[in-house]
Amino acid sequence: MIFAPDTEVALGTVVALINSSVQASDGLLTRADLNEFLNEQGFTGSRTHNDAELRSVRQLRSQLRKLWSASEEEAVDRVNNILRNARALPQLVKHDGWEYHIHATTPEAPLSERMAVEAAMALVDVLRSGELSRLRACAAEDCEAVLLDLSRNRSKRYCDTGNCANREHVRAYRQRKSEQKPGL
Repeated sequence: MIFAPDTEVALGTVVALINSSVQASDGLLTRADLNEFLNEQGFTGSRTHNDAELRSVRQLRSQLRKLWSASEEEAVDRVNNILRNARALPQLVKHDGWEYHIHATTPEAPLSERMAVEAAMALVDVLRSGELSRLRACAAEDCEAVLLDLSRNRSKRYCDTGNCANREHVRAYRQRKSEQKPGL
């Protein structure tokens, strides 16, 4: 384990949120899509279930995508901005089967604010540990998804949104085969 379990879960949610925009069709077009996403990610707390909430989560998704490819200095500025705007106050909590972990907003805070602060708190751990290079874009030429490399040897290159790794391996194999001279 590279990060605390709640940090890895939060980072996984950020990856899923960002990658919801690179699916065949946008994965967050409706309030029902947002409900499904939040249920899949196990995200709890108060909700308004309105279009404004959906818009704010979609805006957050764009902000987080920019953070994923930011330099360290820019990432620090963006994370600090999120925490400052939310007036984040870190505190230990235990709920929903989770052992003690850090929350920096109340369960009643607006959904997008809670999501932003949870992402920011996880990114604080990434930045503090000098592991920003683990936040990557998928290496497949035709993919715009992002990934979180939690592998021990930092070798993950492809996202989990589709079959990028398989497609790229098949493409490379076919290219090698086509470059081989006949009769050898």
